[in-house]
Amino acid sequence: MNKRAIVIVLDSVGVGAAPDAALYGDDGANTLANVARAMKGLHIPHLASLGTGRICPLDGVSTDAVRGGYGLMVPQSAGKDTTNGHMEFVGVTLREPLPTYPHGFPREVMEPFELAIGRKTIGNRSASGTEIIEELGEKHRETGWPIVYTSADSVFQIAAHEDVIAVSDLYAMCEKARAILSGANAVGRVIARPFTGTSGHFTRTAHRRDYSRDFGPTLLTALTERGIHVTGIGKIEDIYSGRGISQGIHTANNEEGVEETLRAMRRVSGPAVIFTNLVDFDMLYGHRNDPIGFGRAIEAFDRRLPDIIASLRDDDLLLITADHGCDPTTPSTDHSRECVPILGYHPRLQGAVNLGERSTFADLGATIAHHLDVPWSQGTSFYAMLAPDT
Repeated sequence: MNKRAIVIVLDSVGVGAAPDAALYGDDGANTLANVARAMKGLHIPHLASLGTGRICPLDGVSTDAVRGGYGLMVPQSAGKDTTNGHMEFVGVTLREPLPTYPHGFPREVMEPFELAIGRKTIGNRSASGTEIIEELGEKHRETGWPIVYTSADSVFQIAAHEDVIAVSDLYAMCEKARAILSGANAVGRVIARPFTGTSGHFTRTAHRRDYSRDFGPTLLTALTERGIHVTGIGKIEDIYSGRGISQGIHTANNEEGVEETLRAMRRVSGPAVIFTNLVDFDMLYGHRNDPIGFGRAIEAFDRRLPDIIASLRDDDLLLITADHGCDPTTPSTDHSRECVPILGYHPRLQGAVNLGERSTFADLGATIAHHLDVPWSQGTSFYAMLAPDT
């Protein structure tokens, strides 16, 4: 069996408010549609050919000549973060919200953390990453104290200038924080946020690393236990703490993520999963309320999609989705509680297939398992709709 699944997550490209979005303050959010409106029309002919324009109305996006499977998936996990979406993909639905800290971390977290790293910290509040670095970056450079902050998500973020705290030392601090953040304080992710530059010109670098909470066995561990090679590209290895990942490849941006995906498609034979997260939509544009930059990034990915499709082998399955929303047209800079697109393509698929509204993100994992002939009980596969003769 030489089958492969190529899975690409367009990080934060949601397609409309989830049924419970009002509970999260996100009623009316629709990342993709609102970006298309802000752009006065998106030019994404290749994504349109897979059915993107049929998922929800999108300014400038055709609904004709579709050859692919299209639909949306409704989140079931409690939360709207990367961790929630990616874990649900692989069969772990988080029924209880992960802890968040809108007023900063308590003494029982900060005191042992400062003791462990041998330094004081500054910040310790919920903030935009770029804004808190500009505000406290100079004080950090003067004192050597790392900047600790969080967001609306379940994250403990540590920012440090690369000339003040070496990246390797920042990673070690994150590992110490990860060990401390357990029990009731077990956040979804500890994130290293290195930056460079001078006051007024601080810039976060590509050396970000995520240290995720371990949620136990997933579809990925089931795959690797059966000898199926899983390549994680972008922050995939970090999201899953390396569990179920045969090879992790970190990338600096979307373009590099696409290039590494294509290299893996040329290099990796089946059975295999090539699992890519493209984070620029979220990190550079969603959280910065930049709908034009967001739209241009989607168009840039669309221009590379023909290269990906051309690299598919006869038994490959391509799946494109997102993990949550991050609507850049709303006042908030946080993630938004949204349904996500699901686009599927198999070389033997001849026409358009409406995959409908899937009740959980776990249907993605079930479809991967079905394609690779791996027994899996979470979610409902739609593989037969994409490859009806299998």
